[in-house]
Amino acid sequence: MSLAVLKSRALAGMAAPPVNVEVHLANGLPGWTIVGLPDTEVREAKDRVRAALQNSGFDIPPRRITINLAPADLPKESGRFDLPIALGILAASHQIRGDTLARYEFAGELSLSGELRPIRGALAMAFAMVCAGSSESASQTDLQDRAFILPLANADEAALVDAAEILPARTLLEVCAHFANAPDAPKLVRHVGPPLAQAVYYPDFADVKGQQHAKRALEVAAAGAHSCLLVGPPGAGKSMLAARLPGLLPLMSDAEALESAAVQSLAGGFSPQRWRQRPFRSPHHTTSGVALVGGGSVPRPGEVSLAHHGVLFLDELPEFDRRVLEVLREPLESGQITISRAAHQADFPARFQLIAAMNPCPCGWLGHASGKCRCLETAVLRYQSRISGPLLDRIDIQLPVAALGPESMGAGADGEPSSVIAVRVAQARAVQVARQGWPNSHLDPRDIDRYCAPDDAGGRLLHATARHLHWSARAYHRVLKVARTVADLAGSEHVAATHVAEAIGYRRALQGD
Repeated sequence: MSLAVLKSRALAGMAAPPVNVEVHLANGLPGWTIVGLPDTEVREAKDRVRAALQNSGFDIPPRRITINLAPADLPKESGRFDLPIALGILAASHQIRGDTLARYEFAGELSLSGELRPIRGALAMAFAMVCAGSSESASQTDLQDRAFILPLANADEAALVDAAEILPARTLLEVCAHFANAPDAPKLVRHVGPPLAQAVYYPDFADVKGQQHAKRALEVAAAGAHSCLLVGPPGAGKSMLAARLPGLLPLMSDAEALESAAVQSLAGGFSPQRWRQRPFRSPHHTTSGVALVGGGSVPRPGEVSLAHHGVLFLDELPEFDRRVLEVLREPLESGQITISRAAHQADFPARFQLIAAMNPCPCGWLGHASGKCRCLETAVLRYQSRISGPLLDRIDIQLPVAALGPESMGAGADGEPSSVIAVRVAQARAVQVARQGWPNSHLDPRDIDRYCAPDDAGGRLLHATARHLHWSARAYHRVLKVARTVADLAGSEHVAATHVAEAIGYRRALQGD
């Protein structure tokens, strides 16, 4: 037989569609041809594979080699197809057994010496293989025996998918030995991942001196998964407060941890040591729109997706390009991002909690007790208007953070540790999940009418404030959701006037509010 067919997978957003690697040896002038919409990295595979085969002691068949990556309309990228291409050539030339290849899937980049190098997206590929096992189109026998052969460096990551049979290898020779005819040839062994650490360290709120009002606001934000904007002079502690928010959030569920790890895997940055650790992403203000939401000729996840089920912290918010900030509107509402290209589109999850920080004016000292600010009112308004009204409308909590005096800075720590606050947050979040199935920030208008309706006094206070401040319908609803979270923290079934008043107080950070 001069034809071999092996299974692998491509990456398309969060999906990992199957790819058949077909290798055919034909008579004619020796040469290599790779078809099936390969990109530059895939086309260069012939040079890597040729050197890897030669340095591993195998013969290169002096025939015309055609490699087809099917389906032909699915773009193929990266070096993950090196291993199945090399094995296909060996099977088609009868240097290894080809009759047992059907039950395996393969992925791995080859070095010139034949070593297997790590790849991106191993977790997504393993998860897709297991999900394919539940499809009705595959035979039951094929599903029960399916195994995934990949580089050893990706084994711990792929083994997070419990149902997947992961067979790691260091070199091409180890993979070939697994398919050798000799009964005493060493076989690849199913990989069992290391014990995953459950204890996760985050900076502690007890380190923050003073700022009791800001700490309370972040507790409310954590309890209801609300977005938050902190406005204050330099050195007030805005960044310090934001960095400690992940320590207040409830522990990630297995599904959340796996989904977050899969996104990290697509970017090539996942480590099993970070299992169940909520992401904290803090991109610089020079970040481009593509880097923030994802993109590229072959779409990859951006910062909003890498912060999935975690925190996205944007410091110096007005210094970001306005067009970059505007791309946050859709994921803040929908929790996902769709990147469309001419040939295809990719969907990435983006259910992050936005925490932003900014100075109140260009010099930063507006409202400071020192009176150092000399900014004109027009300059202040121009600076604050760098954040558009529609984006600001989508931020639930907008809070001024005052500078600390020398007395507070010289005093000892006066706040609760994160572990104590996290208990209250977890209890409030559990109430929300039991009541409606998700945090309060995700409520739609119909759910707001059902779960967030205030009492008569609270309703009158909210209506009067909304009329006086000319709130939009979105701002009105977001204050109601924050009030519902305040009530949950207080253990109240109903939203009272005190809860509404506290929620209103969390929306007064900028001039004109």
